[in-house]
Amino acid sequence: MEKIKKTTPTQYDIMEDIKTRWSPRAFDDEPISESEVKLLLEAGRWASSSYNQQPWRVIYGLKGDAVYDRIMECLIPFNQDWAKNAQVLMVTAYKKTNKDGEEYFHALHDLGLFMGNVVIQANHTGIAAHQMGGIDQEKAHREFQFTDDYGIATAVAFGRYGGDVEKLPESLREQELETKRSRMDIEDFAFNGNFKSKS
Repeated sequence: MEKIKKTTPTQYDIMEDIKTRWSPRAFDDEPISESEVKLLLEAGRWASSSYNQQPWRVIYGLKGDAVYDRIMECLIPFNQDWAKNAQVLMVTAYKKTNKDGEEYFHALHDLGLFMGNVVIQANHTGIAAHQMGGIDQEKAHREFQFTDDYGIATAVAFGRYGGDVEKLPESLREQELETKRSRMDIEDFAFNGNFKSKS
């Protein structure tokens, strides 16, 4: 299966691993090994965090194992329809309190930095990641026996680029095949002065 080529019209010349990263829903059938997953987690664990508290927690499953199936059961039906193509599924979670037992205001920010490292490392090795808000957080919290001091954030599907688009539900194929990526211009979200609402 020929890989889908996406164009990224950047305003500045950024590194290729950022420029070529995108979030497919169709993945190649080639398995991802546990050592490859650990490589991604190694990249993540070196992310910066407030006072180096590292609030991120991850549950991962490889296609064919019981944990993968348990994660799949926590996804909303829309995501189950396409995430079954993934070779690895993850649940991301975060610690709600800091080292002093107080609310950890920056925990989700720090988890985002962790996942930023993970997805760029993944892309560097030819692995795509698609992050999902569509997970039943309460069900996942119970299923994986998290304590009350932790919150569930997202699920993530991983697989190699180059999947067969025909395996997707028909309603998702057109979006998958779209070749031009888009983002807001820098001037719409960054201001050298006062904030200006653009929405």
